[in-house]
Amino acid sequence: MTNEKVLIVDDDESVRWVLKKSLEKEGLTAVLAQDAGEAFEQLNEGGIAIVLMDIRMPGMSGFEALDKIQREGKGVSVIIMTAQATMQNAIEAMRRGAFDYITKPFDLDEVNLLVRKAIDVRRLSQEVTALRAEVREKYEGGLVGNTPAMQEIYKTIGRVAESDATVLIHGESGTGKELVARAIHYHSKRAGRPFVAVNSAAIPSELLESELFGHEKGAFTGAVIRKIGKFEAAAGGTMFLDEIGDMSLPLQGKLLRVLQEREFERVGGTESIRTDVRVIAATHQNLEKAVREKRFREDLFYRLNVIQLNIPPLRKRKDDIPPLAEYFMQKHQSGQGKPRVLTPETLKVLRAYDWPGNVRELENAVQRAITLSQGDKIFPDSLPPQIFKPGHGVGLSFENFLEEKLSDLVDRMGGLEVGDIYSMVIQRVEKPLITLVLKKTEGNQVRAANLLGINRNTLRKKIKELGIKVHFTEDEREQEEEQ
Repeated sequence: MTNEKVLIVDDDESVRWVLKKSLEKEGLTAVLAQDAGEAFEQLNEGGIAIVLMDIRMPGMSGFEALDKIQREGKGVSVIIMTAQATMQNAIEAMRRGAFDYITKPFDLDEVNLLVRKAIDVRRLSQEVTALRAEVREKYEGGLVGNTPAMQEIYKTIGRVAESDATVLIHGESGTGKELVARAIHYHSKRAGRPFVAVNSAAIPSELLESELFGHEKGAFTGAVIRKIGKFEAAAGGTMFLDEIGDMSLPLQGKLLRVLQEREFERVGGTESIRTDVRVIAATHQNLEKAVREKRFREDLFYRLNVIQLNIPPLRKRKDDIPPLAEYFMQKHQSGQGKPRVLTPETLKVLRAYDWPGNVRELENAVQRAITLSQGDKIFPDSLPPQIFKPGHGVGLSFENFLEEKLSDLVDRMGGLEVGDIYSMVIQRVEKPLITLVLKKTEGNQVRAANLLGINRNTLRKKIKELGIKVHFTEDEREQEEEQ
């Protein structure tokens, strides 16, 4: 048992002393208060895990103090003590949020056992809270972006999470429909219950009914045992039906019954099974058009379309591409050595692409680039070929960039005499190259010559021939004037 701190609040000094000695034998730290005022001074200092508090005290009663503790969210478990063992006191203590209730005179072993239980439950509750936060972070991680479109999605998630209303999410493949569904679930009162996802398009229609509702032994060839369906597995939680538009019409009717009656039967069974499941559906199809074409039941559409949430494709929120790319960089770099960064040219390439596969395609592209890149920077040529296309003029590798520009130059100057193109290209490359190197060395020609791999005299000759303006140091100016 860890050394947790227990606050004992009682106006009877002997009770405080006895409880303190008993709890300290259990390895706990006990602090004392004779009334609610002193109790809140201790609580405000922090570190209290459990409060043992009498009901009848001078000034604020134990019940009133309990109410205040609950309102202020002190994060402690309160055990109420009283010499008046009435039913009304017991009911009132539990109604106001006490962890438990004991009567005086009490058995010290019973008190120690109850305190130990309160500490264990509190620790478990903290672990569950931390786990839920971890799960939320995991499933919200891909919901990255600050564009107005994404802000509206966040707001809608917040509005619908606490209700049990059916949600219909519409968006292209790869936009993150399941991530949104999980975010709704993990912000809802059902967060501690299962989240079960089923992709209607990935399961053959003849097997989907069994997948959703289960089947009895012998229901069909191969059904050698009873199988529990997804609706039973999701009891109390959330069922996410992805690509609902691909569901067959007969199965749509059975799903409608689940939404209306909250019950279903296993395949081959006769027993009606009650279910308490929130349904979130998603599709990339235009369901209203499917209704008009008699491919989707109108009554089911209206049952599903209580709240509609539309996720925009990535090409319509390109300002979210850089933060998404950075998020995926962090996600997939773990354990791969020195962290890498995306170059500005790479980000330009990512923004220029239309992303038909949306966020999923972006994640795959970043993961590929991390795997193929060398060094601490990721250049455009590490991206998939459909994204990085030489000839588009943005983010090209140096070799491909030169090839593109030289190709244009050769085409335009095809009528010149032999040797003219070579001379012109060399001059056009030399001048900006030397200018940039001199800028890099802050005008120091000795260092510039070393970087270029030529001698000092050759560099000085090139500067004059190409008309490059350069800032001379005093020593270099004197040398220049001497020559």
